[in-house]
Amino acid sequence: MAPSAAIPANEPATYELALAELDRLVAQMEGGQLPLDQLLDAYRRGAVLLNFCRARLQDVEAQVKVLDDGQLKAWSAA
Repeated sequence: MAPSAAIPANEPATYELALAELDRLVAQMEGGQLPLDQLLDAYRRGAVLLNFCRARLQDVEAQVKVLDDGQLKAWSAA
């Protein structure tokens, strides 16, 4: 089954774009107005976006650990 034209299959450029697209998909899915095929496509795309966001967060966490000599310290907004 080919992905819907409204749901791009490419990887997002940034975490922020992925999160925004994921928010839009959730809103569409919660609206209950998508046909079943589009709902399934949106779910699949959402899973891809969620995995992308998780991977980016893990990458950032790993970089923070490196910057803090292997210790992940609590962040305080100063």
